[in-house]
Amino acid sequence: MSESVNTNETNTATDDVAVRYDMQPQQGGMFEGLKRLFGGDRVLWVIIIALMVISLLVVYSSTAKMAYMPGSDSSTTAFLRKQIILLVGCVLVIFICHRINSSFYRRIAKPFFWLSVGLTLAAHFIGVKTNDAARWINIMGFQFQPSEMLKVGIIMYLARVLADSQAVIRTLRIVPSMFFWRWRRPKQWRIIKEGALPIFFPIILACAVIVPAHTSSALLVGALSLVMLYIGRARWSELFRIIGWAAVGFMLLMMLGLGRSSTAEGRFSTWWMLWTEDRTEVLAKDLTDTERSMIAIHNGGIMGRGAGQSAVRVEMTHPESDYAYAFFVEEYGFVLSMILIALYLWVFFRAIDIFDRCPKKFPSMLALGMALMITGQALLHIMVTVNIFPETGQTLPMISRGGSSLLFTAMGLGMILSVSRQTEEGSHTTE
Repeated sequence: MSESVNTNETNTATDDVAVRYDMQPQQGGMFEGLKRLFGGDRVLWVIIIALMVISLLVVYSSTAKMAYMPGSDSSTTAFLRKQIILLVGCVLVIFICHRINSSFYRRIAKPFFWLSVGLTLAAHFIGVKTNDAARWINIMGFQFQPSEMLKVGIIMYLARVLADSQAVIRTLRIVPSMFFWRWRRPKQWRIIKEGALPIFFPIILACAVIVPAHTSSALLVGALSLVMLYIGRARWSELFRIIGWAAVGFMLLMMLGLGRSSTAEGRFSTWWMLWTEDRTEVLAKDLTDTERSMIAIHNGGIMGRGAGQSAVRVEMTHPESDYAYAFFVEEYGFVLSMILIALYLWVFFRAIDIFDRCPKKFPSMLALGMALMITGQALLHIMVTVNIFPETGQTLPMISRGGSSLLFTAMGLGMILSVSRQTEEGSHTTE
């Protein structure tokens, strides 16, 4: 009888433990559900949130000049409200893109690329023109910049084509002779058919449709394409041939005065002047935007002047976009600016980890390519503010005010998270 009682007591105790054990998952069920819903690299999610918070700080303070300009019907609060709406939209885009499997991106890579090429080309004929450059297409009151779409499109396209070519990429010739009259020869025709048509000519086309309105974006697309080919294990000889083609094309562009070559030449001359001439006696009203950005960075010091205390923002042409980093340094200082740079570099290093762990070629190259686009554009923007590179007009990803750049940067981040999520789940299909 005692044994029966002890057994019952044991069973009761076991049942109590089971009940408590069953209750624990229910307490953490919501958290676990959120983890599954917002999958992928957790660190990358934190970086995204941090960049969005910085964006609100920068836009709210830097748009004071625009709010108080004669004829302006907006306030700093109105600009902040618009940026909040855009960032909420970005969160939605990131969430949707990260829930979509990479196999879908693989299927749409080529159509997405050709659509972005077509829209960028169409902008030259039906687009909204600003500063003698037609970069935007007006869609239902929203100014859409298709060249930003093309940055994403070229990465998706090359990730798809290079993933499909991995079996032969180390022996594949992709760049034909510069002497086009030789292209009818059997060897050159084979290069064109097997390598140039699927890989090289689309890169040339992407750069060509961007360059008339935005030279720096064309250079960025060309550089991204070159790095994508390196990641895809293309032969070094082919990479050097592409650089040769690019050098010849750029010289022809400048000699013939095509596109915005005069603007590019002027910006290069300004950049060179700031390195070679004494500017200490120049009047404040005659300073260039780059000089003002460097003054802003100097004024920021170690800890910054404080939120809303920028003195140079009124003098800059676009403190909320083209010179957002300099403006951020002036108000928040060198220490926080180094943290901001670290966030962008962290995006790249997280993508390297995702690239290494991903078992499939296309999604791994897609993730690393998108991270290269984001980090590369951020570093280019920062180099402009300290005159390491001539003025480009490139925004600071996820921070500068603007719609198209935010949208497609969010799309790129969503794709990286999608690859990371599937790697963690082990749900990558055969690519």
